[in-house]
Amino acid sequence: MFAIVTIAGQQFKVEEGQEIFVHRLEAQAGDSVSFDAVHLLANGDDVTVGTPMLSGATVGATVVDPLVKGDKVIIFKKKRRKGYRLKKGHRQQYTKLKIDSIAG
Repeated sequence: MFAIVTIAGQQFKVEEGQEIFVHRLEAQAGDSVSFDAVHLLANGDDVTVGTPMLSGATVGATVVDPLVKGDKVIIFKKKRRKGYRLKKGHRQQYTKLKIDSIAG
């Protein structure tokens, strides 16, 4: 069984027991969160598609780690012969979730 759900503005295909990284949520480790923006539910050959969302369908998850940092991205700008160089770095913050239940 899997579902397509919107979490923090992005759509994910999730299954029970799966661990995913989503953009940072305001939650503590061990908190239970549920998402009701479910777009599709599939259980074998039984597929239910929402228009655009299914009413009454929820996905339950537990926060494993509230703050995980992604890989560093380097931003480097340069204009030749002008003496202009700019180097910046960025690390995106994620929340690690474990999908507990898919109900619908």
